[in-house]
Amino acid sequence: MILQTDNTIYHLLRALRPRQWVKNASLFAAAMFSGRLFESDIFFRTVVAAIIFSALSSATYLINDAIDAKKDALHPIKKNRPIPSGKLSREVAILTAFILIFFFIPTSLVAVNFHFFLICVGYLLMQGTYSLWLRHVIIIDALTVAMGFILRVFAGGFATSIPVSSWIILATIGLSLLLAFGKRRSERTILTNLDISFKTRETLKHYPDSLLDSMISMSASFTIISYSFFSFQAKSRPELAIARFLPTTLSSPKWMMLTIPIVIYGVARYLYVIYEKKDAESPERVLTSDLPLLASVMVWALVALAIIYPLGTTI
Repeated sequence: MILQTDNTIYHLLRALRPRQWVKNASLFAAAMFSGRLFESDIFFRTVVAAIIFSALSSATYLINDAIDAKKDALHPIKKNRPIPSGKLSREVAILTAFILIFFFIPTSLVAVNFHFFLICVGYLLMQGTYSLWLRHVIIIDALTVAMGFILRVFAGGFATSIPVSSWIILATIGLSLLLAFGKRRSERTILTNLDISFKTRETLKHYPDSLLDSMISMSASFTIISYSFFSFQAKSRPELAIARFLPTTLSSPKWMMLTIPIVIYGVARYLYVIYEKKDAESPERVLTSDLPLLASVMVWALVALAIIYPLGTTI
């Protein structure tokens, strides 16, 4: 009995999809790019907001997997998830999801603020609509996924009362669409290669490869251009010590533009994963398993932090 209980807890933790929590790093965008991330109050509120969002997103994963259990059981990868494989009962998953929702929704209001609470409620409503209907509508399904990332960025801004750059929102839209369409392209490729029908995700049969390729190309370009405009508008302080050693032409350098090549490489590497490795069915798994892509993200983060904080750059 003890062993069975331990297995249930283990598979429940797997069903929460902790690997997906990496998406909630988006909540730190507003604080990070404002140059205020390491202010104690701002950092604490952002961490609390990220924890709440992680719990709520896990609740939506549990409900989604419970609804899709039969279809996921036919999928070559999703069939190994705890609920489709029968290692975790649907009843336990749904009960856990409602416990998380009924605990963390009030917590979002008490521990953070009213606007963050509204974002959390809106996110749950959107995810519920997505699970029941929107994911079955071609293109709208990907746009809904993108909206989830946008809500995360705004959630971080609302939690800390920090304005969010419009260009960061646009770059987030492009990146999230790239991830969404890339995921569908890879999943379609996997199912086609294994000669499996698209019953696991009905919308896939309505996505021609040419459309997905076009949307992936458009999203990649949109991401790079939007991020480039964002980095160009990032304010730099000419009074920095290093500015004394620069020629007059570079007297007001846009330091964040140094991160553009890193972003271009990261996007290009993700495209390589989609088309050559054919392994982008799970973006969060790709991020942690593809070393060049992971390295590009880490280098970008380190360079951005070095620019924004030690050099005094603010947005």
